[in-house]
Amino acid sequence: MPLRCKGVAFALVVLLAPCAAQAQVDAPRLYEQTCAQCHGAGRLGGVGPALLPENMGRLRGPAVAKVIAEGREATQMPAFGQQLGKAEIEALAAFVATPLAETPAWGMGEILSSRAIEREAPTLAKPVFEADPLNLFVVVETGDHHATILDGDKLEPMARFATRFALHGGPKFSPDGRFVYFMSRDGWVEKYDIWSLQKIGEVRAGVNSRNIALSADGRTIAVANYLPKTLVLLDAGTLTPLRVLDATDASGAASRVSAVYQARPRNSFVVALKDAPEIWEIGAGETGFALRRIAVDEPLDDFFFDPSYAHVFGSAREGAASKVYNLDTGRQVAAMALPGLPHLGSGISFRLGARSVMATPHLKSGLLSVIAMDDWSLVKTIPTPGPGFFMRSHENSRFAWTDSMMSKAKDTMSILDKETLEIVRSVTPIPGKTAAHVEFDREGKKVLVSIWEDPGELVVYDAQTFQELKRLPMRKPSGKYNVFNKINFSEGTSH
Repeated sequence: MPLRCKGVAFALVVLLAPCAAQAQVDAPRLYEQTCAQCHGAGRLGGVGPALLPENMGRLRGPAVAKVIAEGREATQMPAFGQQLGKAEIEALAAFVATPLAETPAWGMGEILSSRAIEREAPTLAKPVFEADPLNLFVVVETGDHHATILDGDKLEPMARFATRFALHGGPKFSPDGRFVYFMSRDGWVEKYDIWSLQKIGEVRAGVNSRNIALSADGRTIAVANYLPKTLVLLDAGTLTPLRVLDATDASGAASRVSAVYQARPRNSFVVALKDAPEIWEIGAGETGFALRRIAVDEPLDDFFFDPSYAHVFGSAREGAASKVYNLDTGRQVAAMALPGLPHLGSGISFRLGARSVMATPHLKSGLLSVIAMDDWSLVKTIPTPGPGFFMRSHENSRFAWTDSMMSKAKDTMSILDKETLEIVRSVTPIPGKTAAHVEFDREGKKVLVSIWEDPGELVVYDAQTFQELKRLPMRKPSGKYNVFNKINFSEGTSH
């Protein structure tokens, strides 16, 4: 009897050189016998995730063979160490690390066939709970692929539910804060009703996806895909596909879609192409999703928007300078060299005297850059203990928090005074453990910090005094998102 994989999470990427023993193993046939039932023919995924190099995140090298042999904690992925020999395990690991020869087809038909609605959203005049629905946090726990709904006043969990494997990009909320949408690296878009604390349904919009955006009216979801190279538009109410756009530039060359953003004041989506020197703007209203192309001098894949959304500030991973484009005219209006690769997608805006400024951490250097948005000039460069990923604040707080999680100082959070532009305090929640991703409550009075470990914690601080208030155990809480801050586009959070 052939072996069958009963797993849901078979997170496999490997960089193993083939050996003579592996060469004697028919890895494709072995995959079909042991893994295809859960992970799909062609490795495109089923009840378990797709087994493609693009989908497996940060797992590398021998860790993959270890997962095959020993299984994976907190999932239904079984151990195959007693059924398969070492050569078979290494051959399987090498096989799933191999890119597909052809881009998988995933169009309207496949998307519609994947759609599964568990229930209709109940008609409710108010939530089924007494907590403030706008001061809830949605906490993504990647340690065991769950999400928690957290009462932001009592700081107590209200519900916890399973999500798809490897959620990627922040969840998005409907304009009234009732529904939250998640996206997995496998392209699954899940809809959850916060008011009734129930999952509504899901649909698979791609094979390898980057993020989602929700239109300003809450009616349309846009999904950015690496595989296939498409932008998918879904009906947010029913999760049915509305349109699949092939991501090709003006010359017809195909590109991965690195990100899509909601431009609320413009009632549009702004799209970043990974491999083509274009920015797209797509109307999200009753315009038939009209596409407008803005030519740029190199592909830009990390964006920050000024509060009016008249300008987009973009950077390229290998680019020499960050560029500012006017979205109305389509013209470049500024360029500046910012060393250390600014993480613009995590930038925040605030008032510095009479000026509007933005601040961003850097992925490759221990710096914060503060930039004036009236003339796009560099106001100040502020040293931090090491390269960081996230920066957060709140309009009601004088302070901004940033991490140094890309460095040896990964356990340290630095606190910036937005009036003096000085680091005034640092906190270390757990020495040696990664501290990252700050979020404020709706009033800007409390700060929640993630301990990015499994098991991990949420550590809650007073936003004014920086005193620790509470700790909540979590399974690697990679991010937490306050409903009010997200739907009101707080100046201290990413959009």
